[in-house]
Amino acid sequence: MRAGRDERAHVRGAQRGSVSDLEALFRTHWPRAYRAAYLVTHDAAAAEDIAQESFLAAIRALDSFDRRRPFGPWLHRIVVNRAIDWSRARRLRSEVELVDSIPAANPAAPPGGDTLAALARLSPEHRAVVVMRYVLEFTPGEIAEALDLPRGTINSRLRRGLDALGCEL
Repeated sequence: MRAGRDERAHVRGAQRGSVSDLEALFRTHWPRAYRAAYLVTHDAAAAEDIAQESFLAAIRALDSFDRRRPFGPWLHRIVVNRAIDWSRARRLRSEVELVDSIPAANPAAPPGGDTLAALARLSPEHRAVVVMRYVLEFTPGEIAEALDLPRGTINSRLRRGLDALGCEL
């Protein structure tokens, strides 16, 4: 429980303008924020930008943050939503520009093949919940709260995402 108290103390300090507390929050949450953004976007540069922009957005909104809640899920909500938006925009740009230089997913690829390639074939919405559940280890309830969606929607997206990946639980 010490980590939770430390995090709350860092949030309080950051709300008061402490640079060292902001740095502590950044060091603690950067790896998972970047990883979540990367697994949703499959683009390292975009993931870095999204994670950085998400941290900046969180810092700007820190005064309205409820300190009784954990900081990580709140930040990851921002990260995942921005990554989904970026992925949607990229897909729309590709369709509008009729870019044929991006290879289509190989439907003949074995279901147990490369995990990143398999995740890339999922829609951003399905990819986000699969990443949050199985990489970031959020519960379905935490995902529902973080994405502001009904739990049934989360369960449905998880099931469809896992079905598309050829996974069984």
